[in-house]
Amino acid sequence: MRDRYHQPVSETTPSRRGLVRGLIDQVDKLWHEVAKFGVVGAFAFVIDVGLFNLLRFAGGEGPMYDKPLTAKVVSVAVATTFAYFGNRYWTFRHRGRTSFHREYLLFFVLNGVGMAISVACLWISHYLLGFTSALADNISANVIGLGLGTLFRFWSYRRWVFPEDVEAADEAAIATSA
Repeated sequence: MRDRYHQPVSETTPSRRGLVRGLIDQVDKLWHEVAKFGVVGAFAFVIDVGLFNLLRFAGGEGPMYDKPLTAKVVSVAVATTFAYFGNRYWTFRHRGRTSFHREYLLFFVLNGVGMAISVACLWISHYLLGFTSALADNISANVIGLGLGTLFRFWSYRRWVFPEDVEAADEAAIATSA
């Protein structure tokens, strides 16, 4: 067998077709994870945004009307709990399993980072820029902040919470904590 430069190719060298097939399989697998992550995220988004607005604006001025950051923290905590179970038992069910406590703790820690991204966007908009309307709060927290936080979450869940290689993930978590 010869390659395009007419050099002999070892029988152990994967063919181009095999490499392309492997790449297609990897993209297909990633696409399925992204799609499932998106469905779980959509439900979590409805929980997050719905609860945030209920706490802020139910009946005109909700119980946390003057506390937009607290309302956001509460709504994210509830949505995060839902998202953990949706992602563990549907999106990433085929990936390595570690202990429930490790996964749940890492999931919440990484969601804390994602929430901090969302809350930072809300803080900048609401307090720094002075955009205090319901629309401005929702755009900053639930469009910009949630979008940036979601990108971080997907990457971090795949890497540390629901890894393909459990031993490598544990080593990475230990290395980053040191």
